[in-house]
Amino acid sequence: MQFLWKYIDDLIGKGLDTFQVSQLIMYSIARFIPLALPIAVLVSSVMVIGKLGEDYELSALQSSGISFLKIIKPIFLIVIVISSFSYIFSNYIMPIANFKGGSLLYDIKKKKPALNIKEGIFYNDIDGYSIKIETKSDNGNTLNNILIYDHTNNSGNKKVIIAESGNMNITNDERYMELNLINGISYIEIEENKKNKKIQHRKISFDKELIRFDLASFNIKNSELLYKGHYDMLNNLQLLNSIDSLKNKVTIKEKLIYSRLEKNYHYKQDINQDFNNDIIKINKNRIYETAINKLRVLRSVCKSNSNDLEYKKKIISKHKIEWHRKISIAFSCIIMFLIGAPLGAIVRKGGFSVPLLMSIILFVIFYVISIIGEKSAKDLIISPVSGMWIANIIFFPISIYLIMQALRNSSFQKIKDLIKLKA
Repeated sequence: MQFLWKYIDDLIGKGLDTFQVSQLIMYSIARFIPLALPIAVLVSSVMVIGKLGEDYELSALQSSGISFLKIIKPIFLIVIVISSFSYIFSNYIMPIANFKGGSLLYDIKKKKPALNIKEGIFYNDIDGYSIKIETKSDNGNTLNNILIYDHTNNSGNKKVIIAESGNMNITNDERYMELNLINGISYIEIEENKKNKKIQHRKISFDKELIRFDLASFNIKNSELLYKGHYDMLNNLQLLNSIDSLKNKVTIKEKLIYSRLEKNYHYKQDINQDFNNDIIKINKNRIYETAINKLRVLRSVCKSNSNDLEYKKKIISKHKIEWHRKISIAFSCIIMFLIGAPLGAIVRKGGFSVPLLMSIILFVIFYVISIIGEKSAKDLIISPVSGMWIANIIFFPISIYLIMQALRNSSFQKIKDLIKLKA
């Protein structure tokens, strides 16, 4: 649903067949499979153990001398298998799915460039041109009521093209994007006399006109170069190698910045040199102005370098987040079972009513904490380890407490009675 909400306006009704849209949805679903497994484990464990408690089968097993831990042991082994599958899927299959999905979406947009142009909004991704259209046809390539500002001469809006319609396509060598305009007018301002600044307007009507846009400004030849090295498309081993490489670049950058600052802005005064105090007093204002100007330059240089280093560190943090995500989500399957199984024994209610409601509430809390931790790690507020594991760390003591209550054969009714007695 998230994928559909994001791309529905760009894809549906733009000439794409059902197979292409299905492929995109399938690749987008891969991202959410590891996230769906923990809530599936939570809901199923609460329902199964709750049903056993509701039918008094759990009490019968415990009265026979079988402890609660032995009852859930076989299921726990299955959950470990599910958790292992989650990690394997996240580490080996999901990066490929992300790469295939991103490449397919890019190739569709490249073959149908009109998909990138929004109706009623200026499109400025092509250097030197601003394009605005009123409507697009269903085939995804035909544009209607086109307005083009040509800035290729860097002289302002001195050339404007208006056309009733046009077709946009990529050439076979993928070097140019061609826009075939139909029934239009071009307005050109010509500066005739620079001294008097007399401006002459030229108006040209045309039935057909071809405009070629150089795609070299995108600096991308194919989708493989576009997504090569992106952290979403790497497994954990590749992420570790990428993190080491990025750290080395940051270290080299820091040393280079320090050496430049040391060379250009660090001055040593010779204490053996005699200075004329009168000259210093006369030139005091000039010395202060020079010092202030150098401090301003230094502040600007430091701020620019600081922003660059912060950006690089955020990229490293995102790589670390992706590395820990694969493991933490897999481990959360075990945490969800350790919460769901004793919770079902305490609730002693099966079906889709109470177990499903409690599971959704718990998982929403778990997911919100995970999102907050991830966001904080991306903003460099906390470390990636803390950000990606904070939800598991918070819920692990809760699971231990619930298991202890289940071992004591507690139930919600007993807890309510205990609260009434204390009151």
